[in-house]
Amino acid sequence: MSRARSVRTRAVVSILVSLWAVTLVAAGGPIAPRTVAQTLEPPPPTPVPVPGGGTSPSPFPSVLRTPAPGIEPPEIRADSAILVDLDTGQTLYALNPRLEMPIASLTKIMTAYLVMTRTEPRETLIVGENAATEQVVGISNLGLQAGEEIRIQQLLYALMLQSANDAAVAVAQHLGGTVEGFVEMMNETAVDLGLARTRFASPNGLDDSGYSNARDLARLTRAAYDIPGFAGIVATRAHAIPAPDGDARIVQNRNVLLWLYPGAIGVKTGFTSAAGFCIVATAVRGNERLLAVVLGEPGEPFSDAAALMNFGFAAFERRALISRGRALGTVNIDGRDVSVAAGASLEGLVPAETRVRRTIEVDPAVRFPPGRGQVIGTVALSVPGLALGEVPLVVTEIPPPPPLQEGGSWWTRALGSVARAGSTLFGALFD
Repeated sequence: MSRARSVRTRAVVSILVSLWAVTLVAAGGPIAPRTVAQTLEPPPPTPVPVPGGGTSPSPFPSVLRTPAPGIEPPEIRADSAILVDLDTGQTLYALNPRLEMPIASLTKIMTAYLVMTRTEPRETLIVGENAATEQVVGISNLGLQAGEEIRIQQLLYALMLQSANDAAVAVAQHLGGTVEGFVEMMNETAVDLGLARTRFASPNGLDDSGYSNARDLARLTRAAYDIPGFAGIVATRAHAIPAPDGDARIVQNRNVLLWLYPGAIGVKTGFTSAAGFCIVATAVRGNERLLAVVLGEPGEPFSDAAALMNFGFAAFERRALISRGRALGTVNIDGRDVSVAAGASLEGLVPAETRVRRTIEVDPAVRFPPGRGQVIGTVALSVPGLALGEVPLVVTEIPPPPPLQEGGSWWTRALGSVARAGSTLFGALFD
């Protein structure tokens, strides 16, 4: 048996075993049942191809098994997870968030990020021989044909909804010249984005030699949401992609939260034997947008992602934490009192009915007299057990030099007058 065929066979067998496990979970199988929190509508059946032809029944759950929403973090089965405010990046919950793990098809979030930041939506490519479906390992493919001309935006829908592995190879070759060249771009971009514990080895994640962690994936996803069009793609349930011949190819989103969870808006699922079941999920309610990353689930990951977001929506409220210009009294620098204020505004999600604490930290290197408007430290905002963020600490007023006996020299008196006038002006700007 050829090496390529052997790899393909192992991948298919592995995925089919996992799909069987998900079916058991969806039916309330060997994993202990949990309270069904809500069911909006089941997703349409999504049959999965099997070796030798034909399909198996849809492996995806039709209900979510979650505890009732509450202010206590839920117990989840994943090896690693994180819940953050999608808008600010504030962490609301974390379980082994820096644990390095294979991430399967969550890799495609980076692939999409690179494609969307380096191409135009109407740009097209010609599918290469190596990107044709019959040459790509994995059973999740669009059905690309060598020589087919296709719009890159259509490949993004295939990539993010159906997790098409051939689409990942096609865009990788188009942008990187080779798959290896594209992987280099992925890793350079990971460094640029501050993904300190992330390394990619392929554009689709089937390799399992790439890795990341929950915190880095949250950071990457937040960066992707800044790209126009990303949010619309990952929130799409199904999309029709023109084929070279015959009927359009319909790709259906494998993120069943889009059907089952109120307010779900994305993002991506993944599975390999080494990675387990994975998901990056987002949802919105009112003025709150949450992002949950769940890695290394033994069964379907949707319920745990939903439980985390239920916790976030129930336990936290968005609040103005501090306003720019808010007077914060004085700090002592070299024995002299200096008036300070917040240099920026900050909003965040705060546990309901919890008082926010402000902690002022002055840079020990600052010497008297600082300049008005100078940043001399930070104001950290927190509640017990949770850091909310920080803003700059700026100088609003410094005391004038002490008067000399008999009026002092003319230049000392002039300096004092200028200091008093400038202090008044800067203080007015912050009122």
